[in-house]
Amino acid sequence: MELRRQQQHGYEYVDEGQGPILLLLHGLFGALSNWEDVVHEFSPNHRVIIPLLPVYDMPLTQAGVPGLVAYVEGFVQALALPGQFAVLGNSLGGHIALVYTLKNPARVSSLVLTGSSGLFEDSMGGSFPKRGNYAYVQERVGYTFYDPNVATKELIDEVFNVTNSNPKCLRIIAIARSAQRHNLSKELARITVPVLLVWGLNDTITPPPVAHEFFRLLPHAELRFLDHCGHAPMMERPAAFNVYLRGFLHRVEATSAVTA
Repeated sequence: MELRRQQQHGYEYVDEGQGPILLLLHGLFGALSNWEDVVHEFSPNHRVIIPLLPVYDMPLTQAGVPGLVAYVEGFVQALALPGQFAVLGNSLGGHIALVYTLKNPARVSSLVLTGSSGLFEDSMGGSFPKRGNYAYVQERVGYTFYDPNVATKELIDEVFNVTNSNPKCLRIIAIARSAQRHNLSKELARITVPVLLVWGLNDTITPPPVAHEFFRLLPHAELRFLDHCGHAPMMERPAAFNVYLRGFLHRVEATSAVTA
């Protein structure tokens, strides 16, 4: 089932279900569809919201982690999201989630990070995709997953089209460099909400030692690994990812209900 997109207040997004809010943030080459299985699993009893991040068309002077965090802040304000909510982020989306939490601690009830940047990442396998070389792009996109077949032709075509657009390439490079410069190791101790880390054991972009470092630096984190899984567990191992996510949300929401 294809996700139903909405457009309002200048934002494009998915907004499905009712209940406690889950705000989902995709990565640099990501899309709304990356979270499709999470939407289908959790929208019956949660309000699942995914903004389409403007990684390809935001003003070049704002193309970076701070600019994307400001975009999410504007989105939350435009939708008038009430109270606290859980924030989930994959890859660059995890980085944005962390910075958003540091800047808006009163709005975030919990964090879920999977393959997050913020400490280290080997972006696109260490090099930017070569323009006009479809086979190279296919290889690099496949590098994101343990099973390269998860990289559908639609996904490869999307990345290929991005790499053949100079304006889009400039923004991608600017954002990737901003993420690499924006190391959060000295700030993570200030994040006091519960954090779930779900990592692919075969992640070559943010390898397992990165997950262990997040676990060491975040005061209230729990770490779960998925075998035969790369940089996007919610896409490659969706059922197992959702089991960990459901258990975590149940514990966090039960604790919130007791202390309310």
